[in-house]
Amino acid sequence: MASVTAGVAMSHVPAIGAALDNGRSADSYWVPLFSGFEYSKRWIATNPPDVIFLVFNDHASAFSLEMIPTFAIGCAESFSPADEGWGPRPVPTVVGYPELAGHIAQSVIQQDFDLTIVNRMDVDHGLTVPLSLMFGQPQQWPCRVIPFAVNVIQYPPPSGQRCFQIGKAIRRAIDSFDQDLTVQVWGTGGMSHQLQGPRAGLINKEFDRRFLDGLVSDPETIARMPHIEYIREAGSEGVELVMWLIMRGALAPDVREIHRFYHVPASNTAVGHLILENA
Repeated sequence: MASVTAGVAMSHVPAIGAALDNGRSADSYWVPLFSGFEYSKRWIATNPPDVIFLVFNDHASAFSLEMIPTFAIGCAESFSPADEGWGPRPVPTVVGYPELAGHIAQSVIQQDFDLTIVNRMDVDHGLTVPLSLMFGQPQQWPCRVIPFAVNVIQYPPPSGQRCFQIGKAIRRAIDSFDQDLTVQVWGTGGMSHQLQGPRAGLINKEFDRRFLDGLVSDPETIARMPHIEYIREAGSEGVELVMWLIMRGALAPDVREIHRFYHVPASNTAVGHLILENA
């Protein structure tokens, strides 16, 4: 049977991808950030998954105000890098896993969560930057990826509690798939940042570190945090952190923290990163 072996959380700042794509990763500004992922690259090289279930948010690349799914699962054979206004990132096409994605969709919908099934979708920096941080710049990604897009762009986004519970449903779905596969669940986005308005540039280190601690040891409490607290404490884009709760819900109640990294700033964003394994 398939099994979830680990959870990974990280920010997906678009400027990180630009730094990699333009050969700027050795610049003094970026070295402290990329150094925090050296351990992660070694870890995943010795713990390679067959499939990554990658939770991200689309930034008006595949979806727009014309259609805003709360939860959308990619069931296609492949997903091309999106053109976000300056051409697609020069990264490999993502290879999907339609059989597992379809099974997860059926199982999660039967557990009373509504999903939008997407059979054609380009994927933007929300998905490709995390892959680059963990795998570098290979000719092809070393495993299959199931994209899972969450609306945290247009009000109303799903609650943290809803995300935590759908993570549990995803775990049950993966556990019931009748192939011997190792699956990692990744949650992306965040941490504290605001990109516009009078509070543009906001970073709240205390909130971020408290969130990281709670995600590891007390996710039930973190899941009950209302939207207004994310906005007040972590900025208008801080609500992206609810996607980390999908990853955490897919893990066991007790986890081992394998790696933690926190860095500010990266293009006016606090960058957080966790690797968790089931205890």
